[in-house]
Amino acid sequence: MVSPADVSLTDLATSDAPTGDKVTAALDVLRRVFGYDSFRGFQREVIDHVVAGGDALVLMPTGGGKSLCYQIPALVRDGVAVVISPLIALMQDQVDALTAVGVRAGFLNSTLDPDTRRLVEAEFVAGEIDLLYLAPEALASRATLNLLDRGRIGLFAIDEAHCVSQWGHDFRPDYLNLSMLHERWPGVPRIALTATATSATRSEIATRLSLTGARHFVASFDRPNIQYRIVPKREPRKQLLALLRDEHPGEAGIVYCLSRASVEKTAEFLVANGVDALPYHAGLDAATRAANQQRFLRADAVVMVATIAFGMGIDKPDVRFVAHLDLPKSVEGYYQETGRAGRDGLPSSAWLAYGLQDVVQQRKMIDTSEGDLAHRRNLAAHLDAMLALCETVRCRRAQLLEYFGEPATGGCGNCDTCLEPPESWDGTVAAQKLLSTVFRLDRERNQRFGAGHCIDILLGRSTDKITQHRHDSLTVFGIGGELSEAEWRGVVRQLLAEGLLAVEGDYGTLALTDGSAEVLGRRRTVMLRREAARPAKAAKPRGAATVVAELPAEAAGTFERLRAWRAATAKEQGVPAYVIFHDATLRQIAADTPSSLAELSRISGVGENKLAKYGEQLLEVLADAA
Repeated sequence: MVSPADVSLTDLATSDAPTGDKVTAALDVLRRVFGYDSFRGFQREVIDHVVAGGDALVLMPTGGGKSLCYQIPALVRDGVAVVISPLIALMQDQVDALTAVGVRAGFLNSTLDPDTRRLVEAEFVAGEIDLLYLAPEALASRATLNLLDRGRIGLFAIDEAHCVSQWGHDFRPDYLNLSMLHERWPGVPRIALTATATSATRSEIATRLSLTGARHFVASFDRPNIQYRIVPKREPRKQLLALLRDEHPGEAGIVYCLSRASVEKTAEFLVANGVDALPYHAGLDAATRAANQQRFLRADAVVMVATIAFGMGIDKPDVRFVAHLDLPKSVEGYYQETGRAGRDGLPSSAWLAYGLQDVVQQRKMIDTSEGDLAHRRNLAAHLDAMLALCETVRCRRAQLLEYFGEPATGGCGNCDTCLEPPESWDGTVAAQKLLSTVFRLDRERNQRFGAGHCIDILLGRSTDKITQHRHDSLTVFGIGGELSEAEWRGVVRQLLAEGLLAVEGDYGTLALTDGSAEVLGRRRTVMLRREAARPAKAAKPRGAATVVAELPAEAAGTFERLRAWRAATAKEQGVPAYVIFHDATLRQIAADTPSSLAELSRISGVGENKLAKYGEQLLEVLADAA
């Protein structure tokens, strides 16, 4: 076994690549089957290592080409690659995508009828397929284990490996049993893959999967094509609608909400305003969820409004935006979800509306969550990191990368804090006024209230509630007129984020913390992010429509003809359009206008099988366009 070692991009650039027939075969498969001339990043190093029989733990961002890291070894090594994936609803699409490039693949899950299951099992035993997809819970079945014993396994690929981490954002209990793969089949190499994991989560994955001797390959977490923006939450649905109309008209995207009710209401709001939107959450029946997911995958401009139950493993490359209407619970979850935008490498948006109520709600959820004190502290630490990302005045991308242990230098130029640098101001006096209000309510009146009531006191508002409790007689009544209500809410939110204020009880009342005393005692300065009266629009990401417009007029017209042909072909075959060809491939075809099959074969993404299947049709479309 190779001793554990993190392999950086710099290390790989200077490493000696292994040689041999199987290495040559891997490059041949890349070109002949998948239609690409060269590997990206450290794909080749991972593939060579696994082909040679080594275990690997691979961290690569969404859209970075993780799948090829096990698909190519599956075609080069003897035996069948068994892929463990939690994505039952997407296995058919994954198999369709492989079949489209001429790879023999199958899956076994609860959606199959008995006859189809028996056929796939027979193909596996006979070695007539190259990849077999299984859900992790299938390995708890003795029948499945006996089936695997009867076949010849070339490797195990454990996709979405972060699901094994109990401290992660998408825990799946069935993943805890996957260490048995090494115990039952010790000679079969294993590759575990995920897009999101801190160093602590990586260590947990390696331990729980018995991959402590595996070689670690850690890619850069940077997705430079994604523009990160976090805006103050005012009227979130209206803010979302403005985003879609101004920056992403007619483009596909995902909107995440915390609750099922919010998903339903947001989808209804968008539809009422002319947006083709669909809901997705666990409360919908299985048939509706499946139908909505299939429509999202197969149509060009559908917006999916969902809880976090949706999105993992979605291979749709042209998702132009991911929007959050509620605060994610962790940076890992945020990164995983935003990473579903722009898999094709084209400019895309990650947009989050964030407000005071988000902080109150998340703190309350942690306080009432099941689990011991250590578990709640871990949840709080995840939330603190997410709040720090929201409140930073630094480059958001730099802070995001540093969270995952990747050093960043300077600003990225493609996040809101770089495009519209925020101001910071000395909010110590404002903090003292707010904390004094909480102190006087608690200590002098033995009462606790929420943020809204405290702000009303500071602004000197004689509301019924204030009059009833005689809070207009407090010395802090009316001392906060220098700030607006929105600015005071920003102060409360930031003090909560920094732990200088706490939320307690079922009603979200404010309470002092140990850090509050330092501020009230003038032993700590509080620097705050200034709330903009009206957030400026960030530079518009160059979405798909803009990219098409940048093509010469003739090429843009040809591209649209190619997209129309692809849409009709995909509908006829009952597969997502991207299974036929990605936009990037069609754009290159439109720009280069190949006139023969030989020229067409040199386009990136056109492998042998697709050339044979679609080559003549593509040339006909090009001839008609000319």
